[in-house]
Amino acid sequence: MTSLLVLSVSAGNGHVRAAQALCAAADARGLAGGAVHVDAMAHMAPGFRWAYTDAYLQLVRCAPALWSYIHQKTDSTAHSAVSQRLRRGVERASAGALLREVRRLQPAAIVCTHFLPAELLMRERSRGRLDCPVWLQVTDYDLHNMWLVPGMAGYLAATEEVAFRMRARGLAPERLHVTGIPVMPGFSHPAERDARRESDLLRIGLDPAHRVVLMASGGAGIGDLPAMVARALALDGPGCDFQVVAVAGRNAPALAALQALAVRHPGRLLPVGFTDEMHVLMAAADLVVTKPGGLTISECLALGRPMLLVAPIPGQEEHNAGFLLEAGAACLAYDAIGLDYKLAALMAAPDKLLRMAQISRALGRPDAAQRVLAHVFGDAEPSEPMV
Repeated sequence: MTSLLVLSVSAGNGHVRAAQALCAAADARGLAGGAVHVDAMAHMAPGFRWAYTDAYLQLVRCAPALWSYIHQKTDSTAHSAVSQRLRRGVERASAGALLREVRRLQPAAIVCTHFLPAELLMRERSRGRLDCPVWLQVTDYDLHNMWLVPGMAGYLAATEEVAFRMRARGLAPERLHVTGIPVMPGFSHPAERDARRESDLLRIGLDPAHRVVLMASGGAGIGDLPAMVARALALDGPGCDFQVVAVAGRNAPALAALQALAVRHPGRLLPVGFTDEMHVLMAAADLVVTKPGGLTISECLALGRPMLLVAPIPGQEEHNAGFLLEAGAACLAYDAIGLDYKLAALMAAPDKLLRMAQISRALGRPDAAQRVLAHVFGDAEPSEPMV
């Protein structure tokens, strides 16, 4: 019997990273039955998997206005609507292998970092085919209708506002818990990372005497990262002698372009492909230029890093950006020219960067994964009542 099953969906990378963080935290607790992470998409019908992952990424890349319409339309569509019932029927028809895998693992508790497996499992519970508690971890800084899955054992929210919105849209207040969004252990000890910053800079080949800008395109590889980096390196003026760490992830063409660019800018650009040291690179940065995915910004907040946001996906990432802008932890570049201007302006204003970093640190919840597990396993402090 498995103590904890964590179910994610690989539509983008954030839901998967949140699940991995929960499993790492569970391992640190020494759960007797252990923790298992399962990507629900690995057990769904192939056609459904393509539509839910590849087609989604193509849509947000090539037709963001259409995705924005779909996001808004589904947010205002009742769960009882014909379109929603049809969607759930297609999901159930594609999920036989996933449900068999859940039954095989016999978990004592389940946490879903995406609403799809949560909806499927609630139907199983309602028909008496599953008897363990199922929890839902929201992985953005706003609330969409699809996260409103009734009957969960508990709902885990990034902020007080998200929890407030859950209650306002009908979820039981006693089941709402503000935990933050889980991040991996490397992001969970900001003071330790700060103490090691200079040695980490030297180890990865950067000069501690010059500031560092970390630029990343997100787990989905959306955006022209080499072009952004080239423009950043061409900036001139006060504070623009910064170094750039550019993370291309699994985007091999982008990495090759960055490596060619690094030859033309010796000592100023460190190109990085897929890495398991993102916590080191982020802690080394004075500013992080990134898309506002829920997990990426949670990692930045956990380490207290200021952000310059680019190319938010309409809908959820725009709302994430709004949360950070309102708080003062980030700025937003609407286009390439805006990126040039705001990057140069921020690097010329160290006091502003410091204030943004302080706000970011105050918003961060580096212990979110431990908070989630404390609720799931019943040893959390009582929650404060929401106003």
